[in-house]
Amino acid sequence: MSSPTKRPHPASSQTAAAIIESAMAAMTDSASPALFDVTIICTTDDYQAAYWMERLGKGVCKSGAGNGGSSGATYPMVLAVSEDWSSPSGAGNGLGTLYAFEKACLVAKEKHGVDLASEMNEGKVSAALYHTAGKGTRLAPLPASENNNKPGVKLPVCHVLADGSFEPVTVLEAVVRQTGIYAASRRGRLSVFWGDQIFVPTAPFRYEPTHHVDIMCTLEEEPPTAKVWKDKGLEKYGVIAVSGNGDAAQVEKVDHATAVRMLKNLGDIGRVGPSLGSFSVSAKILEALCEEFKGELEAKDGKLDTDPHFWMPLTLPQDEYISLMSQKGVEDDESRAHHVRMTKMKDAFLAASPELGLFGAVDVGSNACWWDYGQLKLYVANNRKLAEDGTDADLLRRFFGVTARVMNSEVEGVAVDGSACVSSCRAKGGSVGAHAAVALVDAQEVEIGEDAIVVNCAAKKIVAGKGAVLYNLVSEAEEGIVANDGDVIVSVTD
Repeated sequence: MSSPTKRPHPASSQTAAAIIESAMAAMTDSASPALFDVTIICTTDDYQAAYWMERLGKGVCKSGAGNGGSSGATYPMVLAVSEDWSSPSGAGNGLGTLYAFEKACLVAKEKHGVDLASEMNEGKVSAALYHTAGKGTRLAPLPASENNNKPGVKLPVCHVLADGSFEPVTVLEAVVRQTGIYAASRRGRLSVFWGDQIFVPTAPFRYEPTHHVDIMCTLEEEPPTAKVWKDKGLEKYGVIAVSGNGDAAQVEKVDHATAVRMLKNLGDIGRVGPSLGSFSVSAKILEALCEEFKGELEAKDGKLDTDPHFWMPLTLPQDEYISLMSQKGVEDDESRAHHVRMTKMKDAFLAASPELGLFGAVDVGSNACWWDYGQLKLYVANNRKLAEDGTDADLLRRFFGVTARVMNSEVEGVAVDGSACVSSCRAKGGSVGAHAAVALVDAQEVEIGEDAIVVNCAAKKIVAGKGAVLYNLVSEAEEGIVANDGDVIVSVTD
């Protein structure tokens, strides 16, 4: 089924610099922050769910914040749910999204008397779901200090909560703030994000949705020739291909020739680029997917991911889908049966809801600014940018509201290097070295080395060697806390 001829992101005369400026202004508007009306957090357990309901409600999503389009005291609303699936391996991000949304609808009804599904169907509210379940192995050992609540890992910069207290910003709070710029374009839709990446788009972020499903990607400017495909390493990624009329399809980790063959049903391919995984769905197709997988959701059984089990069977011909899934070790009969199932659902859905195309793309720009906190090495590298020079570092500081290198701190007796970043700290003596990032530290004396990161630590004396990471530490010992060059030391919660 063809979509309207308008592309997901119409051609714009805006330059990348103008788009970045517009995005940063929206992300940092404390008086009227860009937020989704409903923020849904999918967590590992009920304890984490309770934590995020309280934390976000007091901070980023506190009452009175947001401009997602609705009015009244009900919004912004935070709904946190746990993925209590039958299998320890989880539901996959496909079934997991549907299950979390259905649980969130129950919580909205119980706690707020709101029929969330109806509000979305009527186009009254925008909703976003953030996947955060898992122990955060790639970020170890930091999540172990947060009860394995990986999106609760703190960054070395503080913000003000509703009660006036200063606390380090968590990774998830930063993601919620950043992604809110898409809220105004997505009333009546559920947006789905992952909870460890922040980006500033260089492509327009305000748009009129033209497809029931749209997926975020970084589209290349050049035509998708074999050379571009190889030079950009696209065979390593899940790739979104967009035709001239805006319809899109997804392939995964294939070479150029294979992609061209698989995508022949799209016709003329205009642009391609790696998928970011994040997507939004209309209320109608969300309802259709929940109905299609009603049996699995009620039984809490099965594991389905969006890319291989939703988007690819919905956008690829059957033979090409079977071929692609065979590379993943899936039997042909299983893939064929699943493709038949999804095609039947698609045909019935589009016959009933032809006003939008099925699957489109939302370009964030091939030169988007990107900060990933999903791995320890990236956590360290991106936090060090707070104390670096350059355009990227300037944007990061602006995003976090860092207007001075020393903020909300009592460190008059401390020799703080002019390149360091110090937030909500108290110390009477010592020094903070070049390009160090320090937040919520309380000590008599500090000796913080170059490139060190120290977050939420208290002791009589804190010594951090060059490049050391100290996190969530408290000591009453006379010698205080001592870390050598390159050490990573965290407190571990039982």
